[in-house]
Amino acid sequence: MKQETLNFFDKVYEVARLIPYGRVTSYGAIANYLGAKRSARMVGYAMNGSAGKDVPAHRVVNRKGLLTGKHHFDGTNLMQQLLESEGIEVIENQIQNLDKVYWDPAKEL
Repeated sequence: MKQETLNFFDKVYEVARLIPYGRVTSYGAIANYLGAKRSARMVGYAMNGSAGKDVPAHRVVNRKGLLTGKHHFDGTNLMQQLLESEGIEVIENQIQNLDKVYWDPAKEL
């Protein structure tokens, strides 16, 4: 992988580590915060490769609150279980009350 890609992934991980307990953000919000507005998919790739890096990847969802990255977690419902353990309600892979639990790094940092 190119060095720029690794640096971008590291920046994504830094932002993801700042997501507060009991809150979620989107791939696009992280990309936007990093000045790479059209790179939501790259943020997703970074999350897919975050295992073992102490990154709360379960707190990153798509812009509609869907658990689109859930198949990258061990176990059938691990992403949902982690979110629910933080008090986030998930029904049919969808975050409920997304507006209340959504964290935007561009507004919060």
